[in-house]
Amino acid sequence: MSTILIADDSKFMRVHIKHLLLEHGSYDIIEAADGKQAINLYKRLQPDLVVLDITMPHVDGLATLKEIMNIDDSATVVMCSSMGTQSNITESLQLGACDFIIKPHFDRLIDILNNLVTNNKLKRSE
Repeated sequence: MSTILIADDSKFMRVHIKHLLLEHGSYDIIEAADGKQAINLYKRLQPDLVVLDITMPHVDGLATLKEIMNIDDSATVVMCSSMGTQSNITESLQLGACDFIIKPHFDRLIDILNNLVTNNKLKRSE
């Protein structure tokens, strides 16, 4: 079973994304409320996928992405933010994110997960 780390400062958003993911598969979900916590959890647990917000306290999502990619350059990170400016999208992809979802268009998240499962980058139990 794959482990997914959801990093977002909004508890409501973490719960929403978690429920959405669990509707479409069986995953171990871990949550982080800020970038610093996400980095520490990534170091300790090495999740299979990270869903990462940009706007978070302590360490923002772009700095968190950079640190996660320094820890593991093959990390699978999907940025998920309402701050879907072209510069944020471009920078995220340049830093190593595999995709960018603009909130609240979460239907793409399931498509991305299905693609990762199909390409064997992620395991899913139904």
